[in-house]
Amino acid sequence: MKKILVTGGDGQLGRSLKQRLKEKPLANYSFTFTDVQELDILDEIFVKTYFFSNKFDYVINCAAYTAVDKAETDIEMAEKLNADAVKFLAKASASQKATFIHISTDYVFSGEESTPRKEDDPVAPLGIYGKTKLNGEILAQYYNPKTYIIRTAWLYSPFGNNFVKTMLKLFKEKEEINVINDQIGSPTNALDLADAILTIIQNDIGAYGIYNFSNEGECSWYQFSEEIKKISKSKIKINPIPTSDYPTPAKRPQYSLLDKTKIKNTFGISIPEWKDSLKELLNR
Repeated sequence: MKKILVTGGDGQLGRSLKQRLKEKPLANYSFTFTDVQELDILDEIFVKTYFFSNKFDYVINCAAYTAVDKAETDIEMAEKLNADAVKFLAKASASQKATFIHISTDYVFSGEESTPRKEDDPVAPLGIYGKTKLNGEILAQYYNPKTYIIRTAWLYSPFGNNFVKTMLKLFKEKEEINVINDQIGSPTNALDLADAILTIIQNDIGAYGIYNFSNEGECSWYQFSEEIKKISKSKIKINPIPTSDYPTPAKRPQYSLLDKTKIKNTFGISIPEWKDSLKELLNR
């Protein structure tokens, strides 16, 4: 029986993993989901004690500080959750020779490129969130050689706060909204990312390192919102606007497409198109 710890169990990805396991339980795998109430990953002594009492084969870290704009001023907490806590978990998992799976972000790139980013492309985060997530990647790999890092982008799910849920809420409340049309990426259904993580665990060949995962295809936030509108049959008017019309404390990558060739070839993962995945989720 393989034992797996999932931290950040109450977040979008943690809850998506729970959902997938409920739909299709994995034989011979035992999952323990924790959030801050059960395991405070900011407390190194607590983490050590928890691992002393519990033995795991895999540790999946879904916990993160993801308030991108708030991170610009809340630097200490972003660094603690996105880097220090990752170090504690990497060290603790390494002490048990457990494999560490850590979720990262497209924000480690500058977004000034015009071709999909590969895993070994140069990193140049624009803001505190991206910098702290990059620090987490470095610490994870340094303290546990058996680490998989999965960079993802534009994550949404039936759970928590995300772009899709915000749009559906606005569609009910407003007659007209403005959405940015000059930032390009690929939305990621967290349920698909959960599937990919479970596939890696079941087909683990020890090919540790960094991998990219998002749904296939590309769009702007405006095109994403138009597709949500189409599927949900809303009558709202959506106006495309440039980033310059919507200033935010943190600078966003203008282009954040990720090249998924490596994860597909290594683990035989087939990735759905973002429109198909969005439609499936909204129809659920």
